[in-house]
Amino acid sequence: MTVIMYDSGRRPQWCPGCGNFGILQAVKMAMDNLKLDRANTVVTSGIGCSSKIPHYISTYGYEGIHGRGLPLASAVKLSNRRLNVFAMGGDGDGYGEGVQHFTHACRRNYNITYIVHNNEIYGLTTGQASPTTLQGTKTKSTPFGVLETSYNPLANALINGATYIARGFAGDLPHLTKLIEGAVHHKGFALIDVFQPCVSFNKVNTYQWFRERVYKLEDTDYKPNDKDKALDKMYEDSKTDYKKIPIGLLYNEDKPLYEDELPQLDDGELVDKPLKIKKEKMMELIREFR
Repeated sequence: MTVIMYDSGRRPQWCPGCGNFGILQAVKMAMDNLKLDRANTVVTSGIGCSSKIPHYISTYGYEGIHGRGLPLASAVKLSNRRLNVFAMGGDGDGYGEGVQHFTHACRRNYNITYIVHNNEIYGLTTGQASPTTLQGTKTKSTPFGVLETSYNPLANALINGATYIARGFAGDLPHLTKLIEGAVHHKGFALIDVFQPCVSFNKVNTYQWFRERVYKLEDTDYKPNDKDKALDKMYEDSKTDYKKIPIGLLYNEDKPLYEDELPQLDDGELVDKPLKIKKEKMMELIREFR
């Protein structure tokens, strides 16, 4: 199997140079390297430029509503634990509209991979400040500069119980691909927050801006198994006024999975259990959702 097998054949509707292209390619490369069965792989998303990604990967997919990619992914995993489940979204979708779902998915530790395309702006709606926009940045919605402190998704994931926390960069495909592979291998909730330059509406956090600042944790003696050290490392960017930004695996631990603790699943997957409903009623329900 080759990477092209994971290509849906649909042309991405993104601006030329968008960081989403790099993330899409890294996801397909990771799927190919892991030889994931397309028939047993599901990609869910919310709303936004990044959330179109289920249309561009040849697996099962579901594009939901704003901020709801994680509830969809959670439901899929609870229905069939055999599936490889990915959730996709942007910083606005995941850390704004969907932040409550992000919090609870972390603490429940579902076995899913959540990839956030973090361009630090609302790209689809043409340039408003998002939760991760750096303080002081002038945008369409903050003409005098962002007043709030930038949201730290890595620290929030750690505090709330996520068990695989990494940060990648859309400008480094081999490194990002390895992080995605590691997330899929991991048994638990895996967050990969990816710096994804928005070439149209974020003129601050450009490819060049990141290349001058990011460094790989794999090139240091850092070990991702100490929660206190991980938390400190997650704040290194703001402590250095964004002159040093670590990318790579920041934290990793083993913990029981939420879905494996449910007594309702002790005797097998929900998808394998007989429906206690007449076929006519089931077809009526299906018609309502069309």
